Amino acid sequence: MANYTEVLTPQNSQIIFIDQQPQMAFGVQSIDRQTLKNNVVGLAKAARAFAIPAVITTVETESFSGHTYPELLAVFPEAPILERTSMNSWDDQKVRDALAKAGRKKVVVSGLWTEVCNTTFALSAMHDAGYEIYMVGDASGGTSKDAHDYAMDRMVQAGVVPMTWIQVLLEWQRDWARRDTYDAVTDIVKEHGGAYGMGVDYAYTMVHKAPERVTHGPLLDPIAAT
Repeated sequence: MANYTEVLTPQNSQIIFIDQQPQMAFGVQSIDRQTLKNNVVGLAKAARAFAIPAVITTVETESFSGHTYPELLAVFPEAPILERTSMNSWDDQKVRDALAKAGRKKVVVSGLWTEVCNTTFALSAMHDAGYEIYMVGDASGGTSKDAHDYAMDRMVQAGVVPMTWIQVLLEWQRDWARRDTYDAVTDIVKEHGGAYGMGVDYAYTMVHKAPERVTHGPLLDPIAAT
């Protein structure tokens, strides 16, 4: 029985990245594509920081979709890439085996496209094996806003939980007293968290007087022009 009232933890969840490939991204119209990639990589770094079991699966790499974003592969340099022909990842036994090996029913999903590969995987994994699916809406994309939104609606009606990537990150962290992941989380936020990350940088340097996180040239005093 699915238990969606239980929060995500580093111990109860795993993650799958579905078809985060350039040709798939070219067709995305529901979210800015650079923002999409930023969010995907931020989510991947979050998974690495918390040692979340991760699956990377691709479709028709050589014939159509192209290679997975190098920024994503760099986060998991040892992970195998599970190639498929089916649009539905659940149809590939390697994917099923990888998910089963992790032994965790809560599956966080980031993929392209929302209305095809994400939806069919989510519904099939829930129906056939009782997985609980947590769909990261801002680390996924559809061929139009309607396509993405209606697909999310369909999945939510079936029991999928919609999330954002920062929501996943902070749910895994849960308590800022957890110092073993504190620095990794704040580093991810600074690099990928947009205005939130800018605020963290500001607070560290201007309020707490921490050093800037990059070295740069000297700050030259103003000189009034004459």
